[in-house]
Amino acid sequence: MRDVLSLPFNSEEMIVVASDNSGAIGEKEQDAVQVSYETVSYYSFRVAVMECMSAGAQPFAAAIQNFCGDDAWGQLIRGIKKGADELGLTELQITGSTESNFNLLQSAVGLSVLGKRKGELPAETLIYTENTRMAVIGSPLVGLELIEREAEAAPLKLFKAINSIDEVITLPIGSKGILKELNGLFSNKEFKENDFESHLDLNKSAGPATCFIAVFPEGKSEEISKIAGGYLHMLEGS
Repeated sequence: MRDVLSLPFNSEEMIVVASDNSGAIGEKEQDAVQVSYETVSYYSFRVAVMECMSAGAQPFAAAIQNFCGDDAWGQLIRGIKKGADELGLTELQITGSTESNFNLLQSAVGLSVLGKRKGELPAETLIYTENTRMAVIGSPLVGLELIEREAEAAPLKLFKAINSIDEVITLPIGSKGILKELNGLFSNKEFKENDFESHLDLNKSAGPATCFIAVFPEGKSEEISKIAGGYLHMLEGS
């Protein structure tokens, strides 16, 4: 099931809204994870934009809810622009608001991405068949682990490339883990952890969508493998 909201825009298009938030991550003394605000907004944007694009929409705007203070604003903007540049979204519009009346002890950021798509959203669930193949692209990482192993996170450019392939369905993984998201994809199939031979922890949080699921027919396997390279983790039966 996708974490997006869709609204009719005109007779042909829908507006798709995807959101993310983070708390206790930033530059304040009491933050649990100490990173720059540029990094905070980059990864929040990453989650929301991947959700939006996975639903078949073309992102056109981002809105920030900043609870980190006025001084953080420039970095937050830079983080979004960094992600937008990686995706070739040169015309992405950015707006938002800052809580400047009161100072919070810990950092907090909310971010929404708006996109347009033609026609209704894809079906909420898929039908699993003998021809269905599944893979995780990237590794589930969260918190300080992401800072130390950032090279294992699926790049946005890679997500865009795989998401653009015909007959491929993508779904970003967040805090619920791979198995939970996988079991929301199919209407006729429920998986258990021991159904797969995988060195990945299928129940672990993937934090800011450091990995994503790709579902595709057997005929697309070679193309997916070639594009994903070392980021590819096939989900094959045990």
